[in-house]
Amino acid sequence: MSEGLRTEDEASGAVTQNKQQVRPASDAAETDWKAAQKEFEKIASTKKLRTPRSHDAITIAVSSRCLFNMVEERKIYELQGLESYVKYQQKYEEEPLKKGPAFPLVKALETVNLRLRELYPDSDEIFDIVLMTNNHAQVGVRLINSINHYNLSIERFCMTGGKSPVGYLKAYLTNLYLSADSEKVGEAIEAGIAAATMFQSEKDLQLSDHQLRVAFDGDAVLFSDESEKIVKAHGLDTFFEHELKFEDKPLAQGPLKGFLEVLGKLQKKFHAKDLRLNCPIRTYLVTARSAASSGGRALKTLRSWGLEVDEALFLAGAPKGPLLEKIRPHIFFDDQMFHIKGAQALGTIAAHVPYGIGQKYNKSTPITDSPKKS
Repeated sequence: MSEGLRTEDEASGAVTQNKQQVRPASDAAETDWKAAQKEFEKIASTKKLRTPRSHDAITIAVSSRCLFNMVEERKIYELQGLESYVKYQQKYEEEPLKKGPAFPLVKALETVNLRLRELYPDSDEIFDIVLMTNNHAQVGVRLINSINHYNLSIERFCMTGGKSPVGYLKAYLTNLYLSADSEKVGEAIEAGIAAATMFQSEKDLQLSDHQLRVAFDGDAVLFSDESEKIVKAHGLDTFFEHELKFEDKPLAQGPLKGFLEVLGKLQKKFHAKDLRLNCPIRTYLVTARSAASSGGRALKTLRSWGLEVDEALFLAGAPKGPLLEKIRPHIFFDDQMFHIKGAQALGTIAAHVPYGIGQKYNKSTPITDSPKKS
């Protein structure tokens, strides 16, 4: 029996010895896992663009018809009704939607986010894209599949099932709302939210894949429509006299002043890292104002706000389209449909800001989703 006991003791000792041998391997594996997890979190914080906290982020709400080209789907809705539209979307939910006018902008915003994550990995002060649509939830699968197909970092959805999504914009702390529906854009501006109507471009331009470029008109976009009221009421000569007389008085703010402000705030984060010359955000003021007679007031207004633009282009009434074709912005904001159409004809992605006195006089028909056949 003692022989047997000795055998059990030896076996017990062998097991103990084996456990002691296994433990270091387990510790090593745990160390390797922690290192791998740390590396994954590091990658996730940059490449995967984790969803930021809402109160820190710059929220861009984009409608599904801006992010994707849904012209054909829209025709089904208008001609055959809602049920046929929903069935069609479900039937083709594995087929990605085509890219829409806001798609290049969203990709550019993500490029900026990657750079910000590299420089400020713990900061949530980045762009947060929210898909804001009045589509029904049944259509959501195709939208999700399309977003995943293009590897877009869009996690927040607001699908209102036929109701206007405008009421949710403030709840999402929206800094900019882009829609293909001019009525909803008008509602948003009335609610004090920066907004614009986007249209399909007539041709594609190759846009920068490393720098976000945003171009703004001045009056009734960045600034109020104060000066345009004088033009409409009294003509250009009186306007020039007025602007020279009040050159040192800042203009009131327009609907997109706040968006330029958040762009400038992000630019300063790159400037703080000595990256002014390599900043992934570039802003432009593209205005019909004349530099000598009315440009000073525009620049002094921006200065009084503590804001600046990288380039200021005063065209003195010349068409904006050819110049914008050289700039190639990811989006150009203007309150006049004349300039929107001119820019769009040359390939610029333009967005209409329906604000100010110009809307009363500018009764241009909206740009259709697709060019009409001749």
